[in-house]
Amino acid sequence: MPFPIARADALPPWRRPEALLMLMAFAMPVAFATWSALLNNFTVERAGFDGAAIGWLHTVREIPGFLAVGVIAVILFVREQTLALVSLVLLGVATALTAQFPSLGGLLFITLLSSIGFHYYETVNQSLQLQWLPKDRAPRMLGVLLSIGSGATLLAYGAIVVTWRAFDLSYDLVYWLSGGFTAAVAALAFFLYPSFESPHPQVKRMVLRRRYWLYYALQFMSGARRQIFVVFAGFMMVERYGLAVHEVTALFMGTLLVNMISAPLVGRAVGHFGERSALVIEYAGLGTIFVLYAGLYHFDWGVGVAAALYVANHVFFSLALAIKTYFQKIAAPGDIAPTAAVAFTINHIAAVFLPALLGYLWLSSPTLVFVAAAAMAAVSLMLSTLVPRHPEPGRETTLARMLPAPAE
Repeated sequence: MPFPIARADALPPWRRPEALLMLMAFAMPVAFATWSALLNNFTVERAGFDGAAIGWLHTVREIPGFLAVGVIAVILFVREQTLALVSLVLLGVATALTAQFPSLGGLLFITLLSSIGFHYYETVNQSLQLQWLPKDRAPRMLGVLLSIGSGATLLAYGAIVVTWRAFDLSYDLVYWLSGGFTAAVAALAFFLYPSFESPHPQVKRMVLRRRYWLYYALQFMSGARRQIFVVFAGFMMVERYGLAVHEVTALFMGTLLVNMISAPLVGRAVGHFGERSALVIEYAGLGTIFVLYAGLYHFDWGVGVAAALYVANHVFFSLALAIKTYFQKIAAPGDIAPTAAVAFTINHIAAVFLPALLGYLWLSSPTLVFVAAAAMAAVSLMLSTLVPRHPEPGRETTLARMLPAPAE
């Protein structure tokens, strides 16, 4: 029986909706962060990947994100909460099996499965966050959830750094342990938590509204820009600077420590200063960092500068939660679930072709790859200036007063 959100305060604190969001925020990164931390070394050492191969791997990884709009069809038959937990189980199981496929074809196959779990979970999780969290508390709670995810990732990275060389661990064992943990937690959560009834019934069909156009544009640019960093920044640390598994993971740990401290502060800052200011700061900072990344290949500032830029990039990325709260403020309550699926697809349009395309460009000029990312950050900066200081239905952009009101 569905349990109404309005009665959730009667439950013990650990069984409330916010507690479930926190548990999922902790469980997902254990598998995903371990997969990411080992991936570049695993593909280079065991599968012999070059820049083109890693580009193809990430292109395949993003296909389920591009097809995330299919969530709308799935939630006709499966509750969003159930779909989120089942997707986490799939992510965990696929991660556990990753080391069994040390070839391009095998990794493309198992990565596709884990990506279906990851992207369907992320799509539904974003929808549940915006439905279950009240608007006045959403920025702060989203920051807390980011911090919890960072903490889980930090624990995974710490375990790798401490034990990898000391116990001569294998890729196989680490993938099995991390993936199994995520799958087990998700399965337990399925039985321990009520099936929560969201306060507003969700439209269960594709929703594309003209008044959300700026949100769609910000999502598209965010996906394109992020892919360049996700695919090539870490790969550069292994290919150019020769970092080993424990060194790459140590870099990730440092990044997560900073994020754990900064994420709640970022959430509060977005709530205080507003989405427009947060996004302007994010994109100005990211554009500068990508320009400096491009300079690494001409001036060879060294691995220390590259690592510092990597950490700074993640801090600016955390400001992207402002896109979520911007949409929460302008959306009709019933549009959140279908629009989350549509937005996830839009976010991944560029992600499907950019990694493979830029993988070939990387072979001839890594500098141009980061120049392209800087240009995308500049476009995002221009779009962010169109976000109103106080967004709401009917005032979705700063152009709202100058243009005729949209039909929908």
